[in-house]
Amino acid sequence: MLSDSPASERNKRPILEVLREEFRDARHILEIGSGTGQHAVFLASELSHLSWQTSDLAENHDVIRARLALGDHPRIKPPLLLDVETFELPDDRIADIDGVFSANTAHIMGIRAVQRMFALVGEILPDGAIFCLYGPFNFDGEFSSDSNARFDASLRQRKPTMGIRDIAELDRFARDAGLVRVRLYAMPAMNYIAVWQKVDSHRQHS
Repeated sequence: MLSDSPASERNKRPILEVLREEFRDARHILEIGSGTGQHAVFLASELSHLSWQTSDLAENHDVIRARLALGDHPRIKPPLLLDVETFELPDDRIADIDGVFSANTAHIMGIRAVQRMFALVGEILPDGAIFCLYGPFNFDGEFSSDSNARFDASLRQRKPTMGIRDIAELDRFARDAGLVRVRLYAMPAMNYIAVWQKVDSHRQHS
């Protein structure tokens, strides 16, 4: 049965406007955690210069494939089995990736998986390329809204390893992976898109 995410429908157009700018020079995007496939189908259809590699854990592949089967999507690739904690490089299927997008994943993953996601992105991306992460973030240890505080509590009740991450912690993971945050976009419903760029490897070690 095809599953829809109401949140994906609500946030897809604001996300599009950011990615239209951030991925203007990219050609091959990896989406980490494609979920229902809604973002992939919408964003790839609007950003016609991009090829889009979907990915997720195995249990989400059927719904992604079902969504792709509803239309003709030659620039969207079938889901790649990707668990950030166990995925190994190199992998020829993502050898050409020059941009990474992920939405609503950092607060669902455990913190070690979040750290590994940044490490993986740092390994995949070429110098100068962009990683865009959408979701709720904390700032200086504080929630950005009462609704986000309630959301965090509900996440931790479901699973103690879940929770809204502080942007400073994500920046640390990014730096360790050779990435630096270059922009932060405020989005509807107290969400954000944080944008990190892969630092030139020669400058980084000079």
